[in-house]
Amino acid sequence: QEPISVRIILTTSFYNRSWMQNQGSAWLDELQTHAWDNKTGAFIFLRHWYKGKLCSKELMGVEELFSSYYIGFPLKFQDHGSQWQLEYPFQVQLALGCELHFGEASVGFMRIAYQGTDLISFQNMSWWPSPEGGSRAQQVCRLFNQDHEDNELMHTFIIDYCPHYLSSFLDAGKADLQRQVRPEVWLSTGPSPGPGRLMLVCHVSGFYPSDILPHADGTWYLRVTLDVIARDAAGLTCRVRHSSLGGRDMVLYWEQPHSMGLVFLAVIVLLVLLAGLALWLWKRWY
Repeated sequence: QEPISVRIILTTSFYNRSWMQNQGSAWLDELQTHAWDNKTGAFIFLRHWYKGKLCSKELMGVEELFSSYYIGFPLKFQDHGSQWQLEYPFQVQLALGCELHFGEASVGFMRIAYQGTDLISFQNMSWWPSPEGGSRAQQVCRLFNQDHEDNELMHTFIIDYCPHYLSSFLDAGKADLQRQVRPEVWLSTGPSPGPGRLMLVCHVSGFYPSDILPHADGTWYLRVTLDVIARDAAGLTCRVRHSSLGGRDMVLYWEQPHSMGLVFLAVIVLLVLLAGLALWLWKRWY
């Protein structure tokens, strides 16, 4: 089985020295499970089983931990913006969680990025600078490593609590996570790439599971395009493989536009012949 992870993401946008905006969310691999309510300081569960099988006290503990970090973490960047040479506007992102390798010990992680580039990461109770972060990363590390109580708390969360929560999560959502939804497949043409060429498009929609971002209903959509010379389009196929198909691929064959025109013409001719036959029979009997 593939490893599976749960992670909490806090994104803070700093517009100037006095104005910043927070966004929080939680994810199971690429599936968003929770949003964060800025007003109440609580998680919004996007599905009923996203609470896992944890008791209210355990859930409250996670919310309190995240809420305290939600407030304190951005303030460090706001207070030391000049010292760290942070240029407004800028964005800082915190990701923390754990990855479960079946049959092995789980791996906890916590990382901070500045403007989309890794800045520092948390390992063995300490923060370490990223090579891409340069001297700024070293300065940030020095400050974060002074907060021993916070570091001990976060270490406990990602090493002890997070794997417990992830296991509870997977158990509660087993039926939903293991469901299989067959894909719908259709072909179309896109805008012409040029004279004598065709843009063939194969659409696959409504399938589950997948490793790409989902629709609101939890299913996925995928589109593949192929730029071909028009005369080479005949005989091309779109082949779809998915776990819900039981090992039997779905195959759609591309039909040339002119062949579709011939089919349409044949249908028209047949209708004309039938109309003529009906008229002849009517005149004969009446």
